[in-house]
Amino acid sequence: MATPRKTPNLLLAALLPALGLLVLPGCVGYRLGSMLPPDIKTIHVPTFINQSGEPQIELQATRSAIEEIQRDGSLKIAAENQADAILQVKLTQYRLAPLVYNAQNKTAATEYRLTLQAAIVLTRRSDNKVIVENPRCNGESTFPVVGDMSSSKRFGLPKAAADLAHDIVQKVTEVW
Repeated sequence: MATPRKTPNLLLAALLPALGLLVLPGCVGYRLGSMLPPDIKTIHVPTFINQSGEPQIELQATRSAIEEIQRDGSLKIAAENQADAILQVKLTQYRLAPLVYNAQNKTAATEYRLTLQAAIVLTRRSDNKVIVENPRCNGESTFPVVGDMSSSKRFGLPKAAADLAHDIVQKVTEVW
């Protein structure tokens, strides 16, 4: 008994290269790493300007942004007079929103969402040209109310600042 002969599907063989040519142009401009101009390799991050109305959050937010820039690795932190670019950040909003309420006391929240909002401007130091500008970077976290509200807010701030820092770095390095 003869076994049937397998013949290659000529149509499939012709379509695969054509399909590859259709997909390839979408990848042409894609690259890994920073999308900043090639002359921007170092950045200076002065202490954020706090316009939010919540006192003393700018230090934690600035520290988180510097740590995230270092973790990302697309840019190196430098002194102002040696940096290729300066990142100015204004903290524009600090908002608390109750998420969970006490079962016995329906007006007492037991968990909150903390949201930070910032506006960023990345400027080339040599000619003061704006490279990146974004009026809306966001970071948030949730935290339980344990003890007094002031202590509880301090627990939520580092997470919100880290989330904000991640959004800032993403918007700075992934310029589209």
